[in-house]
Amino acid sequence: MCISDKNPMTIQYEIKSQLAKLLATEDLVVEHKKVETASFNVVSRVLTLPMWENTSEQVVDMLVSHEVGHALYTPSDEWYKEYKINPNVVNVVEDARIEKLMKRRYDGITKTFYKGYTELHNQDFFQVKKKDITKLTLADRINLFYKIGSHYRISFTDYEQTLVDRVGSCETFQDVLEVSKLIYQYCLDEIEKKKQELETEQDSEFEMEGNQDGQGSGSGFDEGEDGEGSSEDAESLFEEESSDDDNGESQEAKSLGGGMGTGETDSMVETAESLEQSIKNLANMNGLENHYLELPNVDTDQIIIDNEVIHGLCDAHFADIRKDFEEKSKIAAGLERDWSLYSLEEGIKAMTEADAEFLKFKKEAQKEVNYLVKEFEMKKSAGAYARATTSRTGILDTSKLHTYKYNEDLFKKVSIVPDGKNHGLIFVLDWSGSMSREMLDTIKQLYNLIWFCNKVQIPFEVYAFTENFPNVNEEGYTKESYEPRVGLFKVRPGFSLMNIFTSKVRGKNLEKQLINFFRIATSFRNYNSHRLVPHGLSLSGTPLNESIVALHKIIPQFRKENDIEKVNCVILTDGEAYQLNYHKEIQRSWEDEPYMGERSIDTSCFLRNRKTGKTYKTGDNWTTFTPVLLQDLRDTYPDVNFVGIRIMPPRELSTFLRINCDDYNSPEVEKHRLNWKKTKSVAIKECGYHVYFGLSSAALANDSEFEVDEGATKAQIKRAFTKSLTAKKMNKKILNEFVTMIA
Repeated sequence: MCISDKNPMTIQYEIKSQLAKLLATEDLVVEHKKVETASFNVVSRVLTLPMWENTSEQVVDMLVSHEVGHALYTPSDEWYKEYKINPNVVNVVEDARIEKLMKRRYDGITKTFYKGYTELHNQDFFQVKKKDITKLTLADRINLFYKIGSHYRISFTDYEQTLVDRVGSCETFQDVLEVSKLIYQYCLDEIEKKKQELETEQDSEFEMEGNQDGQGSGSGFDEGEDGEGSSEDAESLFEEESSDDDNGESQEAKSLGGGMGTGETDSMVETAESLEQSIKNLANMNGLENHYLELPNVDTDQIIIDNEVIHGLCDAHFADIRKDFEEKSKIAAGLERDWSLYSLEEGIKAMTEADAEFLKFKKEAQKEVNYLVKEFEMKKSAGAYARATTSRTGILDTSKLHTYKYNEDLFKKVSIVPDGKNHGLIFVLDWSGSMSREMLDTIKQLYNLIWFCNKVQIPFEVYAFTENFPNVNEEGYTKESYEPRVGLFKVRPGFSLMNIFTSKVRGKNLEKQLINFFRIATSFRNYNSHRLVPHGLSLSGTPLNESIVALHKIIPQFRKENDIEKVNCVILTDGEAYQLNYHKEIQRSWEDEPYMGERSIDTSCFLRNRKTGKTYKTGDNWTTFTPVLLQDLRDTYPDVNFVGIRIMPPRELSTFLRINCDDYNSPEVEKHRLNWKKTKSVAIKECGYHVYFGLSSAALANDSEFEVDEGATKAQIKRAFTKSLTAKKMNKKILNEFVTMIA
């Protein structure tokens, strides 16, 4: 991509997202949000990470690796319904297991965990530097042993050591539950023992004070009638902690899959509680909330205007002009002519001139079209030859038998040439107001490619995007192409794609359709011929981004309908598009219920593609957003070529280069400038499009034929010849690059 982001923390977040996905090796959705602790939804496979700050890369890498370990290895079974074990204890053992498995899977992660935990220990995240470790519970000591054991000499009894070893040997989550049950019971016994010791000490103090009636009540642990109040209290605490939340996400998903410790306080594992609280303090809770947005699944049936409908309007419109002119001419015979008749005359004149210009252009364009065909066939043949293989048949070649004494190659050979791929082209034409001056030249380039497709029998579809076509339902309301939902980008209601040309229409019918739009295109440069534009086909805004969204549905449909292996998508535009807003639930203070609103994208917005598993920073302006959408489209369809063609006046070259090049002051930009001077064209690669062609409208508008007036001077002849060669050189260069790409 040609987009860079100078914000180091943003870059870090996205790098860590990619790290998580690489470690997980699965279609994992990673979100960095304004939350205190990490969490993993085992159903949606969404890993939510805090926006950690004020810490090192090593710590962040360690935390990410730890959470990915939970995502990979911690199951979603509701274990707590069967096993009455404090989740804090299970989490300690599960942490040891998943980190062991991550280290086994990725050798380099061992250093990551060591350096990360060392830094956390040095900052006393476990809060043990002022404590006597020997007085901690077994669960606490096991937690420290497997996280920072290299920094402490932690002692265990013989029986405790057997449990520690069992923790280290856990391979499955079932193993974790079995050993956790033993550790949990041991911790209960520890707590009960300490409680009894405390009660004995208190009784002794009361006896010394002569208070015989005192029963001692300061421990906080009240025994039941059966004398096992400690276990019952712990089980009660467990039941509170293991209840499901409102979203149906189990405690396991929250405690085991989402965080280094637990969400509930419990003295049984104080170190886990301290660690979690310390890590919470690393999270940035004051910055912008990241918004992860997705493209809507649009219904193309509601967006695409059928080819027959478009040209039915055109044919009717031009027929009406002729009819009105004939009728008003008869009425005006012998009478004073009115202004409407003059307007109709201008319309008829414009149609006649446009038709003549079309026929002339068609004749002249055949040279370039034939050049395209020749280059395409040559490159196809060269490609097939390069892929050809030769194999022996097992049949003796009798012509080589006499060489048997010194030659082992006595068998006939056969060359296998693989079949070429079926090609198809999709064209998207910018039908916006900013294209008015360049529309005719753009149409001419489009027609060259259409004639090329016809000659080599390549299926094609041509769409023009607009917001002016009256695309309404039976009730008269604008057709909705998708169901709005929070977290989706918004497609403007008036957006349509007019199917102006298709390979399904051939021969005279196709030529008639080409003439229709040639007439319309010529009218944009001549304001006196505005009558040639049918209702709904006038130039509009620039829903280019909406068109890119629609291509996610159009490409697979086009491929399926035509049985195509290789699709090429060409977008002819001036490059300036509307920015897409996104749907957001908005709550007003004076209203009881929120409503579905919309917001403009900003630096906190990301485009997320669940199909590819990739996330893209959108940026906050139109110059960066369209390339992001194109990159997402390329990643979704990696076998499709995406080509941009922009016809522009020479004065816009600097803007074109500034927008589409990473570094405006780089030597590469200077090369583009020099090439522009020579060929009046430029080709920028890997900037949203695979290649983005910039063509000089001034050069294209010039007649490429070598024509001079009679009696011309040598200097005039030279200039005309140079002008002709330059135009041909530009066209051939661009056409050659285009053909090379699709062949």
